[in-house]
Amino acid sequence: MRVVVSVCLLGERCKYNGGSNENLALIERLRAEGHEVVPVCPEVAGGLPTPRPRSEILEGAVVNEFGASVDEEFRAGAKRELERALSGGPIDMAILQPRSPSCGVDEIYDGTFSGVLVPGDGVFARLLRGRGVSCVTPAQYME
Repeated sequence: MRVVVSVCLLGERCKYNGGSNENLALIERLRAEGHEVVPVCPEVAGGLPTPRPRSEILEGAVVNEFGASVDEEFRAGAKRELERALSGGPIDMAILQPRSPSCGVDEIYDGTFSGVLVPGDGVFARLLRGRGVSCVTPAQYME
């Protein structure tokens, strides 16, 4: 299986704050199951630096915590990563970082930077789902 994975889950320090969301159990399971892993970070692919201000989706557009629009960068990066991933063949599934404005699956922050979660998908997750790719969080995959 070809599996797209948020590279922060694999230990890459590309989070907005310069950290990662390394998930050793996920890494080990992917390795044990022998999947072809396609690592992605739509935010970096869109030209955003690490570290960078936090971003959330507000009224359908991505803005940073200072109110500046970063929607163009998020959408360009999502498109680039989708094209790159598809260039290697069909994608069987995606395991994405929860709550992210790029990779969030089923719930994202509400755009007020107050920690409130609302139903929805990140920009990249939405693109993948539009192509029929099953998107899950690490917790859902590990169930």
